[in-house]
Parts: sequence; structure tokens; C-alpha cells
Amino acid sequence: MIDHVRDLASVRDATDRLLTAAAKLNNDSTAEPSRLPGWTRGHVLAHLAQNADALVNVLAGRPMYVSGDARDADIERDAPRPPAEQLDDVRESAARFEAQAAVPADWSRTIEMRNGVTDSASRVPFRRWVEVELHHVDLGIGYELEDLPQEFVQRETAFLAARFSGNPDVPPTRITDGTHAWRTGRDGEPEVTVSGPASDVVGWLSGRRDGSALTAEGGLLPSLPPL
Repeated sequence: MIDHVRDLASVRDATDRLLTAAAKLNNDSTAEPSRLPGWTRGHVLAHLAQNADALVNVLAGRPMYVSGDARDADIERDAPRPPAEQLDDVRESAARFEAQAAVPADWSRTIEMRNGVTDSASRVPFRRWVEVELHHVDLGIGYELEDLPQEFVQRETAFLAARFSGNPDVPPTRITDGTHAWRTGRDGEPEVTVSGPASDVVGWLSGRRDGSALTAEGGLLPSLPPL
């Protein structure tokens, strides 16, 4: 059962970690490439702030973004801002998200994300936690997949495995970190077993590592579609 209150506390902790680490950035380092193709660190920070406000919209029953083009344009507009302005926006938008989450509501209701994706409102805090943790890694400022909280890694691995479940382009696959196991891909008995350290598993599933540190038995390492 999803505990949205506990997840909100995890979001606060993750946001504090990110803000503390990013406080060391200067104008030059903010303009440097992040680990996301085509994005600087400024793009990542701008997206993090805008995502918090977008999730405010989701919880309030409004469209997440005006449009995909508007989302992209806003990130491009805000990416070159000075680091202090970027971090103020991340901090203040996080506060707005927390305030919206504190409004009494039915957390079992269905909400709509981008592109018609629906989910339970109770999962929105976890979705925000994902954004903060993985984009902290994407900044490339010393926070790595190995530094992610263990609970987060297990839950994000399960979440990503579920996203590829039933995908006709992914063979039936069993994934294990040596302690936990998940299934993904097309229906049927697993053709391939993928194993390796938890950080490399979540890195592969999230598109942040190429899977070269993983072992594939029964076939080649599956090629995963973009998220």
C-alpha cells in the first residue's frame, strides 16, 4: 500500500540533499552539460522547478502543462538563469508542491499526467521523489546511483519494470539484483535473466547506464525503448 505521507517526507529529504549539493554551483558550472543529452545543469534545475509546479496542477485537477511545446519553451527560457535564482525556484516550487499536498483530498482518486497517462493521486509524491533523486544524479555533481536510498532504488526498479511490462518490443525478462526479482517485457516465460548490482539495474531501466555491468543469461541484454 502506498504511503503518500511517508513519500512526501522522502521528497523533502531528497530536495534538501539536492539544494545543499547544488549550492556549490556557479554561473560557469550551471551552464556546463548535464548527463542528459542536450541539457545543461541549468536545464535540469529549471525542469525540476517546473515539474513541482506541474504536479501542483495535477493534484489540483488542472492539466499538468499547457502543452508539450510550452513546457519545453519554459525550460529553455529558464535554463540560463543564475544559480541562486535557479535554486530559489527549486526551493519555492517545492514548497508550493508541499502546500498543495497538504490540502485535504481523496488520495485514492485518479489523476491525469502528461500524454493521457493516469495514476492514483497517492503515487504523485513518489513520482516527485523520482524526479528529484534521478535528476540530482543527472546534474553530475557527485551524487551517483550508488548514493540513492535503498528503498527508493527497489521501488523505482519495480515501477520501471512495470512500465515495460507487456511491451511487445521487450522480450519476457526476469531482472534480479541478487536479493529481489522483477519481471518485465512481453507476456510469457522469461527468455532472458538480467542480473547485477541494484544501482546498475535501476540505471539500465532508467536509461542512465548502458547495462554493460549487468549479466544477461538466456539471450542478449534487451534493448529498452525510451521512457
